[in-house]
Amino acid sequence: MSFEGSTLVDWPVYAAARAELGTGFVRILGYFREDGVKSVAAVEAAMRACSAAPMVIPAHTLKGEARQFGAEPLALLAEQIEGIARDCVEHQDTPDEAVELVARLRPLFDQTMTLLEREANPLVTRRPVGGFGRRSA
Repeated sequence: MSFEGSTLVDWPVYAAARAELGTGFVRILGYFREDGVKSVAAVEAAMRACSAAPMVIPAHTLKGEARQFGAEPLALLAEQIEGIARDCVEHQDTPDEAVELVARLRPLFDQTMTLLEREANPLVTRRPVGGFGRRSA
């Protein structure tokens, strides 16, 4: 893959999803972006309202969809937010301890989507990275 040095995406998982989804891959990646934007906004809105319950489903959704594309750091962050939100719902508490995590969610989502979409773009010329007989960039 073109972004082998990135730790935001597990490229073998991404490649497996791409192979499995075939011609529908780019369309489904687009759905992930749409759903992700909505999920991030819902988590942020719930945080502003100091309400844990509305955080649970969007964080859970984002976690699962991120894992499908190999976006493990994003999935882990969403999972942490979901866990805090579930605990707060159970204990009837506000999700104050999730503030820092929620603040990191949008930038991580945006960075991850940039990588995923760049790699999915059929117009991008992919050059092998390093290897025998090739000059390193």
